[in-house]
Amino acid sequence: MFRCSVHRLAERALLCSVPPPASLDVQRRIWAMAQRAAEWRGVVDAVPGMNNLTVVFDHDADPQALERNLKLAWASGEAREATGRLVEIPVRYGGEYGPDLADVAAHTGLSAQEVVRRHSAGEYVVYFLGFQPGFAYMGGLDPALATPRRHEPRLSVPAGSVGIGGEQTGIYPAAAPGGWQLIGHTDSELFVADRDPPSLFAPGDTVRFVVEELLA
Repeated sequence: MFRCSVHRLAERALLCSVPPPASLDVQRRIWAMAQRAAEWRGVVDAVPGMNNLTVVFDHDADPQALERNLKLAWASGEAREATGRLVEIPVRYGGEYGPDLADVAAHTGLSAQEVVRRHSAGEYVVYFLGFQPGFAYMGGLDPALATPRRHEPRLSVPAGSVGIGGEQTGIYPAAAPGGWQLIGHTDSELFVADRDPPSLFAPGDTVRFVVEELLA
């Protein structure tokens, strides 16, 4: 198994990263490291990313000790299982809700109906949150559905859009520019600032997409 490299990300932040590919096994080890790091002296926050962990610390911390501890924590091989909730997301696929469904079908060589069947048949695990508040990076997309991002990103992708970008699928919590291939839309609110917790998803959650409607 490859090693974790550690370098200074900012004056009071360290980044521990491992090379791709991303996998659930690697992410389980990242989660375990985050849980352990949160208890070290001087650590303010431990933020899991894709194949990496950012550790933010204060003036009480010893950066060299933190670097050693990160490397030892990775080398231990400790992993944390995904123990989150099951979250079901109703989706309207195709038509005005999924303007790129036909392009995904053409790229993959599958019918639009088969793209939807495979997308909704999967179980996805939330690796981490990023890009936007509440945006979940998920593993588990059927490799046959992998489709490159659009050559020209949209200036505004509607909130609730369900898309495929490369080997991942995801949902836009809020309107934003984006280049993912849009195959559907959900009315589920992914991030509400005054909700507790504000994000619908958390690392370790399992996500299922439920076909609410399929438009030609």
